Formats: sequence, structure tokens, C-alpha cells
Amino acid sequence: MSNDILSKSKLKNKYDINKKINVEDIILNDVSIDDLELGDNNYNQFINLKNLLNSVSSCQISDAFNNLFRKSGVVEGLKSITNLKVYGRITTASTNSDDWGTGIIAINACNKGDILFIKVNNEDAAIWGDLASTDAKLHGVGGVAVYGCVRDMEDILHSDYPIFACNFTSNAGKPLGVGNINEDISIDENIIRPGDFFFGDETGVVIVPATLFTQVINEVLSVKLFELNVIKQLKNGRSLMEVVGLNNAIKFK
Repeated sequence: MSNDILSKSKLKNKYDINKKINVEDIILNDVSIDDLELGDNNYNQFINLKNLLNSVSSCQISDAFNNLFRKSGVVEGLKSITNLKVYGRITTASTNSDDWGTGIIAINACNKGDILFIKVNNEDAAIWGDLASTDAKLHGVGGVAVYGCVRDMEDILHSDYPIFACNFTSNAGKPLGVGNINEDISIDENIIRPGDFFFGDETGVVIVPATLFTQVINEVLSVKLFELNVIKQLKNGRSLMEVVGLNNAIKFK
């Protein structure tokens, strides 16, 4: 066992990596995208970031991104297949719909906890199914997003593995392995780069560039705290119209 593995093992034994923190008490000082992973000297950043991300939704991530940069970050068309939330850094892959081999190779290029994001040129055939999901899960890949088709829905739907896709179909191609791995991919006006931040849940998928992560995650906390305050006011008898300042916007007849 390497010294690096030993030190991380000792750190995890010393600290409670499942420690719960109320949202109101979360502190994001010096948090960066690297704090998605527990290291030797970032326990406080890791545990605060983990608690925030476990408590928010893709809607709040998108709102925060839009507040700062007037972009939603949403990857249109990608929907959750298994209705599970997952987040992490991205490993990218791109290929043709007749090639499911590139996705298999890409599994082995992922670091533990990464989200594998595969862009496919069309939806003529599925490039991902139950066998690939099993392999990815066993390799420690956090989840998979296929901008294209998947299959084996009878197995995938009842699995406990996060999968996102645009569509599904029965047919598949061959294990050609002719695509690209860990290169920038373009979807509509979005450029998705290896190492960018992925957040997906039942509502959709939001991508945040790694270079903007710290700014966006601090804004996510602000959005979450604002919404908690609104809920508190609603429970105290105010209407949502009053809280958001719409009471004078429309005159009732």
C-alpha cells in the first residue's frame, strides 16, 4: 500500500466524512473544485462542500450560474434515467453511434468518482447498456451521461447507478473504440472540458466550467439560503407574491 493511500486512510479514520452541517452553518472559505475529493489537508473544505451539494438541486445550481454569468449551464435533452442525483468532475468521450467501444475504454480513463460524459454523433444506436453500467460502477465511476442513446432499460431503470441520456433504443453497434477520450466536446453553444463540474438529478443536468466553480458554488449557497428564508416567510403567513415583490405588479379587477 502506498504512503498516499495510507495517509488518506488515516485521515478518513480520524475525521467523520459523513458529518452533517446545517446549510446555515456552511462555510465555503477557500473552497475549490479540488475539494470534491478528500485530501490530506482539506477536511473542512471537503465536508462543507459535500454538505452543500447534497442539499441542493440542479435548479439551484443553474440559478446560481445564471445569476453570475447569464447562462443556465443546462445541457438540453439530457434526462435522468434512474432518478438519482450525482455530481463530480467530468471525464469526456465522443464517438459515433455505431461504436460502443469508446465508452468502455473511457471507463478506464476515469478517476474514482468522476462522471463519464459521452457525446454521440446521433441517436441511431445505443452506445451504453447494463454491462457497461456494471463495469463503470465496479471501476468507481460516479455516474454516466450519454448525449445519445442507451439501452437495457429493464435493467437500468431498476439499478442504483446514476445514468443520464437523451433517448433509448434496442439496437447497438460494435466495440470499435474509434472515438476520442478527454478532449473538449461541443454541444450547442456549450464547450464541455475534462475536469469541468457535473451536477445531475431528476430535473436535469448542469455543467459548470472548472474555472468558474468557486464563484458559482458560493452563489449556490446564497441561492439556497435565500430559498430557505422565503420558505420561512411563507410558513409565517406571508404570500409568495409579497415575498418576491409582485403584490404591486398586477392590479386585480
